[in-house]
Amino acid sequence: MAEQQVEVAGPMDAFRQFFSLQRDVLVLSLAMFAFSLGFQMTNRFLPEYLVFLGATGFIVGLFATLGNVIGAVFPYYGGVVSDRVGSRYALTVFGFLSTFGFAIWFAAAYIPAIDLGAFVLEPWVWVFVGLLLAQCWKSFGIGGHYAIVKQATEPSRLARGFASTETFRRTAFLIAPLIVAALVADQLMPGFLWVLVIAIVFAILGTIVQHLLYETDTDTVGKEFQGFGQILTDLRALPEPLRPLLVADTFVRFANGMVYAFFILVITQLMRIGLTVSLPVFGTIDLSPAAFFGILLSVEMFIALVTMAPAAKIAEYVGLKPVVGLGFLVYAIFPIMLIFAPENAWVLIALFAFSGLRFAGLPAHKALIVGPAERGAGGRVTGSYYFVRGAIVIPSGVLGGFLWEFVDPTISFTIASVIGMIGVAYFVIFGEEFEAYQ
Repeated sequence: MAEQQVEVAGPMDAFRQFFSLQRDVLVLSLAMFAFSLGFQMTNRFLPEYLVFLGATGFIVGLFATLGNVIGAVFPYYGGVVSDRVGSRYALTVFGFLSTFGFAIWFAAAYIPAIDLGAFVLEPWVWVFVGLLLAQCWKSFGIGGHYAIVKQATEPSRLARGFASTETFRRTAFLIAPLIVAALVADQLMPGFLWVLVIAIVFAILGTIVQHLLYETDTDTVGKEFQGFGQILTDLRALPEPLRPLLVADTFVRFANGMVYAFFILVITQLMRIGLTVSLPVFGTIDLSPAAFFGILLSVEMFIALVTMAPAAKIAEYVGLKPVVGLGFLVYAIFPIMLIFAPENAWVLIALFAFSGLRFAGLPAHKALIVGPAERGAGGRVTGSYYFVRGAIVIPSGVLGGFLWEFVDPTISFTIASVIGMIGVAYFVIFGEEFEAYQ
């Protein structure tokens, strides 16, 4: 497989390398594109949707924490299910459950508050219920994706292997916010309901395509995770170079978890800033703050796409650690830069373009996680790594929500950046290089 690698110097080369992958990986990645489109069209805008349905900032923080719980726990249950029923049927079940989750988010706008006597069941509660289902498909893929790339790629080119699949997947992340921006150009509702309809359609198509085209003969994805019974053993066997990376990554991700759900609220609730542009054919276009946020996300992802593959190539010359460290640094300082940014649309566009550089280090980061693992153990190492990180990051959302609602958003974002910088400093001092890149 390694001999077939091509030189990856830019996004288009990454696409060409992606299409040379095995059929099962290709089918899974196409399904990932469909679901990523649905997730990215909805998840980044759900905090504003929650506020529309009557939720407070603290509730938004609780929602972010529930997402952290799902991210920590679901991959292991997904692995157990796939082991027992097979990857094809597990993917199909998870796909339909995710589709149903999108449908519940849609229905939440039409479900009135229900008085149960002791308490009132507010409409935003159904967004929480929908999240439990919508994230089901994502619960399956992390370990298998890592393991497949590791098995199919030379150790010294792991970052390039991840850059190929990430470039394709994150193209959906570029397209999705533009769709949302067009649909919520005037205001969030009712355009966001059409966004949810599109997400449902793509989820159905992704589920059907993967069920019909996925080949099970060569499938090893479902055998990578062993469930919770294997966790302690895998943690003890975690390769030594991963431990400082895990510590630093946890600090950085905890910081990001405190504020990630509130990025849209900074634009729509605090700054209340939209975008006015004059186009030769269309004339003057006024975008609502929610639509402007969609433009900002697309700018961020565009920078990510054009820098991800070159950064992976650079890592082969300078090592993985500097590239990963750059990504960590951008993660850490972005919150404080955003909360203190002037209320100027072009400054915000430049700021989110800078934020896109955090994704430039993502392929190198994944290579640094799975690289030290023994061949054939990539999924278990990845699962252990993400379980620990995810478990520690769980309370970050509710902490950020508490500070946002009851203290001050500026303090919340400042504390987040301080925590993130602790992680960056720790990684600079103690982080280890993967020997294949030395």
